[in-house]
Order: sequence, then structure tokens, then C-alpha cells
Amino acid sequence: IGAYQVTLKDKSKITFLDTPGHEAFTAMRSRGANVTDIVVIVVAADDGIRPQTVEAISHTKAAGVPMIIAINKCDKPGGNPQKVREELLQHDVQVEYMGGEVQDVEVSALKKTGLDELIEKIQLQAELLELKANPDRDAEGTVIEATLDKGRGPVATILVNRGTLHVGDVFVVGAESGKVRAMIDDKGRQVKEAGPSMPVEVLGLSGVPSAGDQLSVVENEARAREVAAYRASVILKKRTTSAPASLESMFSARNEKKGQEYPVVVKADTQGSVEAIVGSLNKISTDDIRVRILHQGVGGITESDVTL
Repeated sequence: IGAYQVTLKDKSKITFLDTPGHEAFTAMRSRGANVTDIVVIVVAADDGIRPQTVEAISHTKAAGVPMIIAINKCDKPGGNPQKVREELLQHDVQVEYMGGEVQDVEVSALKKTGLDELIEKIQLQAELLELKANPDRDAEGTVIEATLDKGRGPVATILVNRGTLHVGDVFVVGAESGKVRAMIDDKGRQVKEAGPSMPVEVLGLSGVPSAGDQLSVVENEARAREVAAYRASVILKKRTTSAPASLESMFSARNEKKGQEYPVVVKADTQGSVEAIVGSLNKISTDDIRVRILHQGVGGITESDVTL
């Protein structure tokens, strides 16, 4: 589900949040850097530093969280970890091996070497940061991914930041509200409560929230609906203030002046895909024709999308 928990030999737990490395998923990487306490940047020993690696490093620095460099594919014949360490210097990242502060570890996911060492370094970094969260309070969390499931309705993967989320809690998340009907952990088991740093899929939402939205538990359903309705009206106002265009006006305007806007509605199966498509559409805009995203969301195209 994009996030999972690993229980170690000493019964301590680490939650991993997995963000795609493809260059289109910028938004997911920046969200990952903001939600987590430690960022592990995976660099392939045979590939070296890619543009998205540089971008991940700048996201991490902007979020102000420590990073650990994991140099993967060290078992490959063409792999050169030392070259990766030297390339990192160009981006102001000095690993301990080169006399810097950033921890680095050579791993191979295929041969499973160096993974224990990586876990140790994560624990060491966590100890230095003295990370703590209060489980005895109303839950707050962040949406990592959200999707519209055929049988279960809107489903959101939530990472609980602080407090404990229970089944039956009433919550607001972005412009949506809901009541926790069920929670499912990363192994597919139903759980009754989720403490700090635990990722769960939450069922019982009124609609699909945006990835990155904050979830807060509120005292009752009336309050939840009130907050959600207010937020929805703010979003709607933002969306409808600029005038819509029809095809006729578009083509006539195109002949008169350069720089035409092209309104689109983007719908996909998961929030991460939506962001990637929107990012790519914005990239291919030129001076002659620009894409204007009227609305983006998860699920099928509805009548209201067409009207919009």
C-alpha cells in the first residue's frame, strides 16, 4: 500500500514509505520527504546520480530531515560505489566515508546484503533525533495515497503522525469527512487501532481525498461535515473564478492571439498517477498552447466533470 512496517529482532518497528523513483512522481517524493523523519535515498551503483536523485536530495534538504544514502546493486559487475560517493560531492552531500556527516551503506536488494547494516544506521539516526509521539490523544495523520475501490468505495492510506486512530472515530481529511468503518494494515489484516507511525488503509470516507491532505479526528459528525463543507466551498471558489472556454471561442481566439489555454479534467485510478499525469501535461505546454487543469481527481469521469 505504499507504506509498510518492519518489526526487528529487538521488537522495535520501522515504517517505510515507498515513493516511486520515476521522474514524473515529483509530488510523491516531496510529500515523502515531508512526512518522514529520515529519508533513505537509493542510488544504483551502475547508474550513478540521475536527475530525480538530485531532486530527491533537494526535497530532503528543503524538508530539513536527515538522509542516508543506500548504494544499491553493489553486486553488479559494472557497479562502482566510489564513483557514486564522488558524484554526491557535486550536490553538497558528503558521506562519512569521505569525511562528511551523511551515512552511506552499500546494499544489494537481490542478494540481500547490507540490509541489516542499513536498518542499524536508520536506528542510530532515529536515536540521535530522539523521535517521540504521544499515543494518548486524538489522531492526526497524512494521506499517502487515495483511491476509489469498486467494492469498498473511497479508500485512503493514512500514516498516523501522532495520537491513536480507532475504529469509529469521526474525522475530517481535506474537503472530505467520514467515520472509520474499518482499518487494514499493510499485511491485509483488520486492526482496531493504529498508533503513531503506523500506516493503515482507512474505509468510511465521504469521497476521495487528495494525497498529502491532513487527517484530524473531531468530536462529532456535525462538526466534521461543517469543516469539510467549508473547505469544499473554498476549493470550488478557487476553481470557478476563472471563466470557462468553449471550443468555438477557443479556436477563434487562437487565430486572434497566441498563447491559448486548453482546459482539461484529469481522472485516474490513484492519486499518485493523477499527479504524475498533471505534471507531464504541464511540462508539454508551449507558448502557443497551455494546459489548464480545471479539475483533477480519482475515479471515473462523471457528468459534473463534463459540465465543468
